[in-house]
Amino acid sequence: YNRVWIPDNEEVWQSAEITENYKAGDRFLHVQLEDGTELNYPVDPAALPPLRNPDILVGENDLTALSYLHEPAVLHNLKVRFVESKLIYTYSGIILVAVNPYKQLPIYGDAIIHAYSGQNMGDMDPHIFAVAEEAYKQMARNNKNQSIIVSGESGAGKTVSARYTMRYFATVSKSSSNANVEDKVLASNPITEAVGNAKTTRNDNSSRFGKYTEISFDQSYQIIGANMRTYLLEKSRVVFQSENERNYHIFYQLCASAMQPEFKHLKLGSAEEFNYTRMGGSTVIEGVDDRANMVETQKTFALLGLKGDFQMDVFKMLAAILHLGNVEITAVGDERSAISLEDKHLNIFCELLDLNCDKMSQWLCHRKIITTSETVIKPMTRAQAVNARDALAKKIYSHLFDFIVERINQALQFPGKQHTFIGVLDIYGFETFDVNSFEQFCINYANEKLQQQFNLHVFKLEQEEYMKEDIPWTLIDFYDNQPVIDLIEAKMGILELLDEECLLPHGTDDNWLQKLYNNFVNKNALFEKPRMSNTSFIIQHFADKVEYKCEGFLEKNRDTVHEILIDILKESKFHLCANFFQDNPVSISPFSSTINIKSARPVLKSPNKQLRMTVGSKFRSSLSLLMVTLNATTPHYVRCIKPNDEKLPFEFDSKRVAQQLRACGVLETIRISAQSYPSRWTYIEFFSRYSILMTQQELSTNDKKQICKIVLQRLIQDHNQYQFGRTKIFFRAGQVAYLEKLRSDKLRHACITVQKSVRGWLQRKKFLRIKQAAIIIQQYFRGQRTVRQAVTARTLKQTWAAITIQKYCRGYLVRRLCQLIHVAAVTIQAYIRGFLARKKYRKV
Repeated sequence: YNRVWIPDNEEVWQSAEITENYKAGDRFLHVQLEDGTELNYPVDPAALPPLRNPDILVGENDLTALSYLHEPAVLHNLKVRFVESKLIYTYSGIILVAVNPYKQLPIYGDAIIHAYSGQNMGDMDPHIFAVAEEAYKQMARNNKNQSIIVSGESGAGKTVSARYTMRYFATVSKSSSNANVEDKVLASNPITEAVGNAKTTRNDNSSRFGKYTEISFDQSYQIIGANMRTYLLEKSRVVFQSENERNYHIFYQLCASAMQPEFKHLKLGSAEEFNYTRMGGSTVIEGVDDRANMVETQKTFALLGLKGDFQMDVFKMLAAILHLGNVEITAVGDERSAISLEDKHLNIFCELLDLNCDKMSQWLCHRKIITTSETVIKPMTRAQAVNARDALAKKIYSHLFDFIVERINQALQFPGKQHTFIGVLDIYGFETFDVNSFEQFCINYANEKLQQQFNLHVFKLEQEEYMKEDIPWTLIDFYDNQPVIDLIEAKMGILELLDEECLLPHGTDDNWLQKLYNNFVNKNALFEKPRMSNTSFIIQHFADKVEYKCEGFLEKNRDTVHEILIDILKESKFHLCANFFQDNPVSISPFSSTINIKSARPVLKSPNKQLRMTVGSKFRSSLSLLMVTLNATTPHYVRCIKPNDEKLPFEFDSKRVAQQLRACGVLETIRISAQSYPSRWTYIEFFSRYSILMTQQELSTNDKKQICKIVLQRLIQDHNQYQFGRTKIFFRAGQVAYLEKLRSDKLRHACITVQKSVRGWLQRKKFLRIKQAAIIIQQYFRGQRTVRQAVTARTLKQTWAAITIQKYCRGYLVRRLCQLIHVAAVTIQAYIRGFLARKKYRKV
């Protein structure tokens, strides 16, 4: 094939046709672009442009079926399916690539669910339901737990994909006895989205936390319950939002419902009235009705058994956070700050949570320092007081979020023993912004761990495939990101140095950063110091280089609130608030406001405050537990792709898609496959496709497997280019394209022969038709001429006869007229003469 891919600044890759033969040593490749432009493309003999796949393979359901496996082929295949065929799902081996269409599609109804139920993964078009069915089928067949790992950038459609998988399980495993269980499992989604999702510049419904939902099944493989684990809620969003972003949805739903009678006592107003909801300057989302969503949130709370009293307690806490954000802190000189006891929002905050207003006013602006010899009360500056207020708001929201998740889990609990489960992981994808802070660092660390697990699983499946088919196994070199994981989590790694700095009384971000420079610059190739900055560091992740700004790392990792403020909250008579901050919190029944004397979850609290777990260490522990869970299950991967940043339906930005394909591991999977035998055909498929290349003698054998071996040995002389397995033939890259060329040439030759015969037959038929028509025309012409000749003689005789008759007739008529005139003249003369004679007589 004489078509290749060459790099392009706009489209990443563009197709070109080779116009002159390339010879070894040539410095240029003469090509013609699709728009007709002639180009001399400079080439390196060691790295020639990638070849384009034959047209028969373009638009394949599975990217690994492509003969030439490389980035431009993958990108073009996705573009053709997405833009031209309006297909958003494509397989890449064990991965389902899902491109967000930014448009509602009618492909998720119950009829579609039932169509995919019971089908094998390759029998129908790629779909999220096909992955869910495969996980369900493997669980039922092997009695082994499964996981569906959904990842991708913010706005790529992770939450929607995870929601559809859960809906699929709820539909196909529904039982008459536990019909309400599936509804409860699905009802957990709107609640967690309300309290954990927010509008960002990239997505109107961005999940700001990671979630792993275990859906439990009994021995009949029907849903009996579920359990949810959450990871790294973005607490900073509660008190700060960037431009054109919003806080968590629940705040706007509450403000939109402020005028409803049941919410009057919360003393709320519109979202524009509160600092924590108006900061981003975008309080509404186009096409979203926050008031209607609030009604839906209340309904789902009720469906989970969380009745009105519980809901109102939650709304009280949320309203209190909004009022706390409006508490006005004034500066008193340079070193002090104060809050007026008349402050309206402070009084409402204390009233809602049943707190002592005087104490809260004092300790938001002061801190207590306890030493071995004395206790010192130190005033805080306005900036420090604002930070203390915001830290308290984040702490309350964090506890409330965990509390709601715990109550959801209680509502989804089930009696008896779980037989198997399917876990659905909806977790943030690799992120890089203009300014990257602690949250992006943790998110990218989580993605490093997930990418390692993914690489090992793909490598393992590849090895198992070769062993199953008795193909000689050669070690495949694949990217192992263990070094960057060690850089982050190993002994004296970035996280440990961060925790160490957090323990120091006077630890600062700058001191920590300096330790990183001393330990890693010029010693670890994956760590760099930016040339133009002394406040940042760069890590070479598996997907890309990311520069992190160290400001705020220590504060966010400590996640501390002044102890005195926690003590004030403990004294609250509002049971929900007091329960959050007790050393041994008691469980509050989801059905009422009563307190049960029973521990909800073990809370480890060291007597030494310095040994409390930091956010980073907690996240590392929970991530390790997640990896243990995933490694104990059979994983299924869904990679969500964002086709453009403008959220336009079916618009394909090749640059952005290529960037995400590199980041999410799809291209790494392709690369691993391409290193050995990427194209795999069963003997039946090969026979059906390439029987046209077989001779009659070869086809006389009854054993189709033997036929395939014989014909392949004849067609491809280099036996290293393929391997025969038990059920499949393994081809190296490019061999299927070569076979396709042979097949096309054979078909073209056959087509020419058929065309030649048909055209000859058509010409003969046309000639005979013309000849017959000519004979008929001649026959009629000759007849007409003969008739015409006979008619001419008769006409002459008739004309002569007519003239003769006319002559005599005209003579007769003229003589008769003459006679009449003569008689008339004589008569007239006679009368005149008589008159004259009589007149003369009388006169005489």
